[in-house]
Amino acid sequence: MNVPLSAPSSSLVPRYEQLADDIEAAVRRGVFGPGERIPSVRRASGQHGVSIKTVLHAYALLESRGVIESRPQSGFFVKARPKVHSAQSALKARRAGPAVENKTPPKAAAKAAPAAAPAPVDVSRLVLSTLRSIGAQDAVPLGSPYPDPALYPWRRVNQYANAIARRHASWNLIDDLPPGNPELIRQIARRYAENGTTIDPDEIVITVGATEAINLSLQAVAKPGDTVAVESPTYYAMLHAIERLGMRAIEVSTHPDTGIDLDALERVLKRQKVAACMVMPNFQNPLGFQMPDDHKARLVALAAEHDLPVIENDVYQELYFGQTRPASLKQFDTRGLVLHCASFSKSLSASYRIGWALPGRYRAQVEKLKFLNTLTTPSVPQVALADYLRHDGYDRHLRRLRRFYRQQARLMRAMIERFFPAGTRTSDPQGGYVLWVELPPRVDSMRLYQAALAQGITIGPGYMFSMRNDFHHYIRLNYSYPWTAQTEAALKTLGELIAKMA
Repeated sequence: MNVPLSAPSSSLVPRYEQLADDIEAAVRRGVFGPGERIPSVRRASGQHGVSIKTVLHAYALLESRGVIESRPQSGFFVKARPKVHSAQSALKARRAGPAVENKTPPKAAAKAAPAAAPAPVDVSRLVLSTLRSIGAQDAVPLGSPYPDPALYPWRRVNQYANAIARRHASWNLIDDLPPGNPELIRQIARRYAENGTTIDPDEIVITVGATEAINLSLQAVAKPGDTVAVESPTYYAMLHAIERLGMRAIEVSTHPDTGIDLDALERVLKRQKVAACMVMPNFQNPLGFQMPDDHKARLVALAAEHDLPVIENDVYQELYFGQTRPASLKQFDTRGLVLHCASFSKSLSASYRIGWALPGRYRAQVEKLKFLNTLTTPSVPQVALADYLRHDGYDRHLRRLRRFYRQQARLMRAMIERFFPAGTRTSDPQGGYVLWVELPPRVDSMRLYQAALAQGITIGPGYMFSMRNDFHHYIRLNYSYPWTAQTEAALKTLGELIAKMA
């Protein structure tokens, strides 16, 4: 996939100059520090969708500018400290003072439906009871929204955390104030840069997981009583945020391959006032699709036309099954309307709950709301994750994780085809670790949920992903846990229960 650079540039500027300018800007901002290695020629070629020759031209230009230097058998490294303030000093300075209708494919589709009237939201009780049941002893966690923690390097991260706690008997609260730990912010910015996306580290606000990032972003752009457009089905955390803030949601039909129906969304925007739009363009929970780049570009253009803030939940951004990380909506945004939210909870450590927001033009509001809502994000987890990102093999871990999830998705789809009755269809996830399953229409997912729970099996009933009754015969399943005889027996039992209900 050709991932765009920071923003579309004039065609009069050679591609290699655009690339050199972006890398130099990242160095000036402190994303790549003095003496640190920048991406290899081959990796940069894949990240930016340009030829190796183009990258070599760009690196030669950077060498002539005195930005980087070549080291034989080692690669390219930042040569000298930028003359402008580093990201860390800039952050300290800021603290010191002001400064369409669905075409049903051969897999489980989101039920085609026109956008409904705005409605109050109350799915939290159902979600809470479902999550509690997932924690039941010995239950098969097919309904869990969380990845299997055994897949993550939590022991290594904990070692960093313990070492940090021993080094520091106490913490200075001032150092914990928003936007967050400067080194973690730099590592996050560097991660984006290594994946071909140029961002400003000063835009990042560290949060308590992606959930807080989403809530703060929504609070920054809308007020109680406002209407917010969401996908249908949508991840229930989006509905929780709307409910908590006393807003109203309007659901827009969503295709299992291409995402939110942009024609339907445009009709909604022309018909009524919408304060914001909340979407998951990459590996949406529960559908698992990856929105095509042309749809992402059109969504951002539609937002610009209506001056509509778009809250992007990109929490699964690292869990892709393809060759390269997909583009985010943020990469197409030139007006600061996209509030990009992500976290390490799905890719590195769920227990530490460290997330971040890139809120665009709403950054000042989000930082203020972060301070007012939770004051700080705990320091030790921030520093521990920064140390891990700096010293350990995050990419190696991710490659293993993606390979495992891809195999698990294929296996679970095959087992569902084997054990579930005729009329069952599944999504075809392009990343993440959840599968959306359409059951025969006569099957009620809440009845199935209760019957399965009695057998020691948890599932995610479709009712959790909408305020309406559109997904009563859908369920979401988690395939992140290793395949065992117990898992296979659970799916066989589910299939038998579904067959009886159908």
